[in-house]
Amino acid sequence: MRKNIEQFLSSSAFGVIGASANRAKFGNMVLRCYQQNSRIVYPVHPLLDKVEGLSCLKSISELPSEVKSISVITPPQITEQIVEQAHAKGIQNIWMQPGAESPLAIQKCLDYGINVIADGSCILVLLGFPH
Repeated sequence: MRKNIEQFLSSSAFGVIGASANRAKFGNMVLRCYQQNSRIVYPVHPLLDKVEGLSCLKSISELPSEVKSISVITPPQITEQIVEQAHAKGIQNIWMQPGAESPLAIQKCLDYGINVIADGSCILVLLGFPH
């Protein structure tokens, strides 16, 4: 899994799918974690305009091409749709935060050759995020 995580973190920019304006939610904490680690990050949520001062993109298709890794904080059935959209966009790495994963979403990643992290690992723990 360490190799998968290193590959994920090698992207020059990241997307947070399921970004949230609520600072108590993981979709917000993951975004701030990237910011605190001086990473370029793009929030994605269909209903929000701004998150933590950043313009919010409405869908994965709007992500810049330099984004090769996305963190997914969505319900499992949405995550399955996200994998399809990510594949169409050319995303190479997907980190499903605990609770976002489903067996079908993971299998789709494997079928598409997408590097997937869905073993319960949390980026907030890996990069260190003060709660």
